[in-house]
Amino acid sequence: MTGTPHLPLPTTMARTRSRAGAGLLLAGVLLTGCGAEPGEIPLSEIRAESPSAAPEPAVAAAASDPTAGAVAAAIGTRTNGLIAGRVFLDEQRTTSAVFTVAPDGTGTRQLTQPPAQTRDDHPDWSPDGSTVAFDRSVGDSPGRIWTIGADGENAHRIGPLCEAGAPDCTNEAETTPAFSPDGTQLAFSRTWGAADPTANQIQYSDLYVMSPDGTSVQRVTFLTNDTPYSGEVSSPAWSPDGKQIVFSYRTSATGQPANSRALYVVNADGTGLRRLTPWELRAGERANWSPDGTEIVFTTYPSGPDNAPGGGIYTVHPDGTAIGALTPGPSDVFYGAAGYSPDGSSIAFTQAPASGNAQLFTMKRDGSNVTPLTGTAGRGDTRPAWGTAATVTQ
Repeated sequence: MTGTPHLPLPTTMARTRSRAGAGLLLAGVLLTGCGAEPGEIPLSEIRAESPSAAPEPAVAAAASDPTAGAVAAAIGTRTNGLIAGRVFLDEQRTTSAVFTVAPDGTGTRQLTQPPAQTRDDHPDWSPDGSTVAFDRSVGDSPGRIWTIGADGENAHRIGPLCEAGAPDCTNEAETTPAFSPDGTQLAFSRTWGAADPTANQIQYSDLYVMSPDGTSVQRVTFLTNDTPYSGEVSSPAWSPDGKQIVFSYRTSATGQPANSRALYVVNADGTGLRRLTPWELRAGERANWSPDGTEIVFTTYPSGPDNAPGGGIYTVHPDGTAIGALTPGPSDVFYGAAGYSPDGSSIAFTQAPASGNAQLFTMKRDGSNVTPLTGTAGRGDTRPAWGTAATVTQ
C-alpha cells in the first residue's frame, strides 16, 4: 500500500524509552503530585523521572527561554474565535455532528453533515483556525479520524492507517485527535486487538502521533502493551510548547486499580510518562493546557454509570500540585469536558442537570461569571474546543 504507513505489531514494534476559583482546595494527598508508582505501569522501558518544578508563566520565563517567549507572544495576538462542539441530531442519539458557535452564543452552525447512524465527535481546532479534526463512527464500526475546513468544506478521512487484514488491525479504531501547537502533528488514541465482550474492552489502547495527512505514524505510550484489556487511553491535549501531552486513562475491570480514571502526562517523544492526578479524583475526558502553560483544566467523574452527576471541573499545575476546584461541590449536575479560550481568560465547559440534556457554558478562568453558551433546550451539546477561527456574521 504505497504512501500509507503500517502500524507494526505491538510485540515487534521498537519501543520508545519510555486557581482555586470557587475557593475549594483538596487536602492531604490530593494536594501533592502523583508520579506513577512501581507496579502501576509494568513497563521496564519507562525511566524513573524526578518531579518537575512548579512551572513559570510563559511571560515571566520569556527572557531566558525562547520557546516560552514565542508562546507568550502568540498568546498576546490570539483572538477568541469560534467554539466547536458535538451535538446530537436525533432523539435516539444515533447521529451526531460537529457544530460551531461564537463566544457570545450567536451564530450556531452545523459544520459536519454526517449520514444517518453516524457519530461525529471530539472536535479539535488547528492552531490557525482553518481546520477541525474529529472522529467519525458509522453504526457499530470503529472510529476514524477526519478533518474539515472551518467553512464546512473538504471533509475527508485521514488514512487508512492500517492495511486491510493486517494482524494488528483487528477492531482497530483511531479517535480523539488533537493538533500540536505548530499544526504539524495530530495526537490520537488508537485501540486494536481482540475484544472481550464480558469486560466491554478491546485488547490494546495507547497514544499515537502522526502528521495531519496520516503519514509518519509513531507510537508514544505502551500502557497496555504488557497488560492487555487493562484500560483505554483517550483524549490527548498538547502543552503550549509542544513538548508534552496530557491524556486520559480509564482502567477496565481487570485494570489496576479497577474501573478508575486518571490523567497522565508524557513527553512528546514517549519519555517521562507519569500519572498527573490521583485515582481517587477520577479525572477523565479531554483535559486542556492553559495557553500560558501554568495550569491544566480537567473534569472529574463519580464512580457508577456514565453521565451521572457529582463530578466537577478542576485545575492542576503540570507537575501535579495545587489541585483546585472551579465548580461548587458536592454537585448535583453533570460536568463534561472543559477547555481554555485562546487568550487564556475564559473556559468553555459542558454542564447538564441530572437526567437532562447537556449544553455548553463559559466562565472566567477563576470559575466566576458562569454564562450559558448554547440553548437551554439542549441537544446534548458537549466537547467544547475553543479556536481562533473568525466568527461568522449572520
